[in-house]
Amino acid sequence: MSEEIKSLVDDLTKGFEDFKVENKNRLEEIEKKGHADPILQEKVDKMSEDVAKLAEEKQSAELAQKNLDEVTAKVEKLETVLNRPDAESKKIEPDVQMKAFGAWLRKGEVDPEEKKALYESDDTLGGFYAPTEYVADLIKSVTEISPIRSIARVRQTDKRGIEVPKRTGQFSASWVAETGTRSETTGYTTGLMSIDAHECYALVDMSQAMLEDTAFNMESEMNSEFAEQFAKAEGTAFVSGNGVGRPLGFTDSTAGVSSTNSGSGSALTANGLLDLAYAVKSEYLRNSRFVMNRTTFGKLLQLEDSEGQKIFHVGLNLVNGAPSTIIGFPYVLATDMPDIAGSAKPVAFGDFSRAYTIVDRVSMSVLRDPYSQSTSGNIRYVARRRVGGTVVLAEAIRLQNISS
Repeated sequence: MSEEIKSLVDDLTKGFEDFKVENKNRLEEIEKKGHADPILQEKVDKMSEDVAKLAEEKQSAELAQKNLDEVTAKVEKLETVLNRPDAESKKIEPDVQMKAFGAWLRKGEVDPEEKKALYESDDTLGGFYAPTEYVADLIKSVTEISPIRSIARVRQTDKRGIEVPKRTGQFSASWVAETGTRSETTGYTTGLMSIDAHECYALVDMSQAMLEDTAFNMESEMNSEFAEQFAKAEGTAFVSGNGVGRPLGFTDSTAGVSSTNSGSGSALTANGLLDLAYAVKSEYLRNSRFVMNRTTFGKLLQLEDSEGQKIFHVGLNLVNGAPSTIIGFPYVLATDMPDIAGSAKPVAFGDFSRAYTIVDRVSMSVLRDPYSQSTSGNIRYVARRRVGGTVVLAEAIRLQNISS
């Protein structure tokens, strides 16, 4: 309780006690004489007004104190958040960052006050880190173009990479009699798998004339260009990368993913696809899906039975709006999956959220180069980001091998 409220309470208590004494005298005067003494009546009325006024002031002071306490609590909470080690980047409003970033992209310079909203890249080339909001939009666009991201597990880090636990051995349960000896079970071992984030860059050339046109939504256009280039690079690496300076793809021979033969040395077969799907352990089937490119998907739809009827009928379930499926499992079309050919592996199947992990280093730096393309009237932008990926649980997916 504040000193002001305490003082008002004391005054109100004293005033009310005085009022009770004088009002008692007034009532006794009325009882004896049939009326109150005018001076005493005036005194009681004045004291009654004072008590009412004090009560009103006390109520107002308490309300003010309550509001002050609420504001103080909010300020203390805000200070607690801002004093956290990771709060520096949160002190700047996203729209301020985006405005400063856009100004720098257009003109190559920015107002000193706005520059405080940007973070200079720590690489030797210079440039600035793109605002978190910009990077988030970029990743969203990349995911729409590169579908492997949408089915794999994605982790974020601000370090070089991450380490994930991996089971390297497993024991089996044993039967024992009621009073039998229970020997120690062995074989269960674990380890750590490192997933490093490798550097990937994209180049975008923008016309100086377009940059000078304020009606041109440069940030959106550049985001789209970067997203397309990063998606192409990632899509190839997640599928077939060799893990050297780039992610390890799930079709690479060193990834450890097993395969099931198609039953033909040059084509897909219906039985081969069934064998592929049901070669994956049951525990992974709930979230399993097929992955192939559009050409392979077209060949799959052409498969016919002995009577010339199409084997696979793919389309939306009009009853409940469920997504399209192949033998009850959803599918994803990934451009970078190989075409059908002898010994190729054009179809993958399984639970990719368990099998494949992608690592994003959260920051992305952008360098503005006004010189190398100046003779063409362009400004070149170089975006750098770091991405990793590898198979962490090979048994959760399988590949279809075109072989008899």
